[in-house]
Amino acid sequence: MLRLPDHWVWDSWYARDDAGRWHVFFLRASRALLDPHRRHRRAAIGHAVSDDLRSWQLVADALVPADAPAWDDLATWTGSTVRGPDGRWHLFYTGVSRAEDGLVQRIGLATSEDLTTWRRHGDTPLVEAHPAWYELLDRQAWYEQAWRDPWVYPDPDGDGWHMLITARANHGPADGRGVIGHATSPDLLTWTVRPPLTVPGGFGHLEVPQVEVVDGQPLLLFCTNAAQPRHGTSRIWVVPAPTVRGPWDLAAARPVDRPGLYAPRLVADADGRWQLVGFLDEVDGAFVGELAGPVPVSWSPVDGLRVESAATAVGYPA
Repeated sequence: MLRLPDHWVWDSWYARDDAGRWHVFFLRASRALLDPHRRHRRAAIGHAVSDDLRSWQLVADALVPADAPAWDDLATWTGSTVRGPDGRWHLFYTGVSRAEDGLVQRIGLATSEDLTTWRRHGDTPLVEAHPAWYELLDRQAWYEQAWRDPWVYPDPDGDGWHMLITARANHGPADGRGVIGHATSPDLLTWTVRPPLTVPGGFGHLEVPQVEVVDGQPLLLFCTNAAQPRHGTSRIWVVPAPTVRGPWDLAAARPVDRPGLYAPRLVADADGRWQLVGFLDEVDGAFVGELAGPVPVSWSPVDGLRVESAATAVGYPA
């Protein structure tokens, strides 16, 4: 688990270096803000390393908001980290600006040779929402322009790279326009926005999407904290598909029952076994803001994503 005495910790993503150590990148903001709802406008991207996904050593932050004026001068939010064919690491992240009061989200890139020192790639966003398919800022429909949480992975046939994005369609009932946005790239630097990979399925937004193959089954994992009576109280969802390129049918989404946990990631441990690692959001009505210990998971066509007892996870309330 990872608990910082002076900072809240929430959304996280993971990479593994040549020495076999895991690197976690996570959103963090000072507990001196007192109200955890204020953390989103103060977020930076923290960094820690571990040999076992359980005990973490804090190191220098990976990325902080840019000096104003800039498109990411208010806060830096959730992303993903991949290694390119040239060995360079790429950290894709979400940025929001002071000029727009944090209401418009865009995606940028920082790169590193060693997973430790990160430099922004240029001073402009890398990927922005395209109005042909996606909702732009419309305060009558939604409280922000959703274009965040980039999840980048290689095409299985070697045809470049895919980026999944938390986005909203530009049509349909306002409270159910959440879709998985899509962009592609031949080289991790030049991106083309594509139509969404899902159709609206009654979710307001689909946060922190991730695609992995668990026990032979390609899965899309996502979360939603927007109240949706038609989907009950579940906040973590998984959708099976024929390939890692989809198609993803939100009507087939299955809930993952893990109260208190949010924005989890599927992470393969040293033995190749899949673990679910996320942060503790609210427990007993209070915001926690720390990473819980990993919990083993497996896929069953009958039961969906099966999660072992919470009592087996360090830092997770039984």
